Amino acid sequence: MKTWLLASAATLALTMASSAQTQDIPDNMEKLQGMQSTGTSMDFQTIEQSGEYADQLKRNLEQVELPNGFKIELYAVVPDARHIANGPQGVATFVGTRKQNVWVVTDRDKNRVADEVKEFAPSINFTIPNGVCFSDDGFLYIAEQNRVLVLPAAEFFYESPDVAVGVVTPQGELVPESEESFNHTARVCRIGPDDRLYISLGQPYNVPPKEKEDLYAEVGIGGIISMNRDGSGREVYATGVRNSVGIDFDPNSGNLWFTDNQVDGMGDDIPPGEINMASQKGQNFGFPWYGGGSVRTEEYKGEEIPADVVIPQAEMTAHAADLGLDFYNGTSFPQKYRGGIFSAQHGSWNRTDPVGARIMFTPLNEDGTAGEPEPFAEGWLTDSGEYIGRPVDVAVMKDGSLLVSDDLAGALYRISYEN
Repeated sequence: MKTWLLASAATLALTMASSAQTQDIPDNMEKLQGMQSTGTSMDFQTIEQSGEYADQLKRNLEQVELPNGFKIELYAVVPDARHIANGPQGVATFVGTRKQNVWVVTDRDKNRVADEVKEFAPSINFTIPNGVCFSDDGFLYIAEQNRVLVLPAAEFFYESPDVAVGVVTPQGELVPESEESFNHTARVCRIGPDDRLYISLGQPYNVPPKEKEDLYAEVGIGGIISMNRDGSGREVYATGVRNSVGIDFDPNSGNLWFTDNQVDGMGDDIPPGEINMASQKGQNFGFPWYGGGSVRTEEYKGEEIPADVVIPQAEMTAHAADLGLDFYNGTSFPQKYRGGIFSAQHGSWNRTDPVGARIMFTPLNEDGTAGEPEPFAEGWLTDSGEYIGRPVDVAVMKDGSLLVSDDLAGALYRISYEN
């Protein structure tokens, strides 16, 4: 294991960023990396977990349909809840947003309902801290719009507004500043079986102009990149990905699986969403030549398709907006679900009749390929076409239950199974 991973939190915070990297970052970041107090108030934001709002969310869940034996309950009220990272020790859950907050959720009495939701690390100014992920040894990574941070032992040191922090990728270096966009910049991250950090980099266009092709291929925009956990050794792992907002590794094969949101404006029923599998570095998944599945884009229909394009493992309903996914590695769900993929469909905006707003399950075949996806939890989209919730991410808890985030309602739900 690398020496820096064995270092104390204090040593890590002092050494993660060079003096050149810290010259242009905010004063608080410099202080935190020097293990200095920032003077941030201890009276930071907490979220009420009871009352009329929570009661209404519980009533809304009565409309969610699940297979026999399963139930869904409100776990926590979490504003703008997006991607989820469960601490490896089961102490706390961290939730990213597309705004400026990361939330930490704690179930102190272990009654499977959160007791406390509060702002995490308010001394740090985050920008779209959507991507949160843990290493097995307890380091929390936060992939922002254009920066990556690491917070050692975050699961045990979240009570203070000041935290030990290291800069993995400095501000403005995840993508070129010229490519910073308001669109498709909600990053997601995972630590791979090779102990490297993987981050998806959505490209900002519906279909990018041809003049961006070389730059995007070089940087990994419209793809997935990997790097050592200290930010060194950056590589482009996969290309031809329009905007993946969900990645995870199969614990059995080690292959990287990911969702991909496909091209808008081509019609209600095309192109399909995708679940893909990357089995090795350097694979191309077909965008922008394909808008999704085998559907060609108008912009690139006259272009020659790369010979090595990898087809999707599974095609999903067009414009359902497939986002976060997680392999089910628990044991409390029936055998059917073990080793398969749960994924969240956020729901469509670019469709005459909206679809999605549900949790899907995709089994894996004996050879490790995807079986047929099927709805698992649905009802956040009413018969009248009204959204009462929009699922974003899923995460398996240590007890085998499944957390679901919802950025419309601002909540985490817990799905459990009872014989």
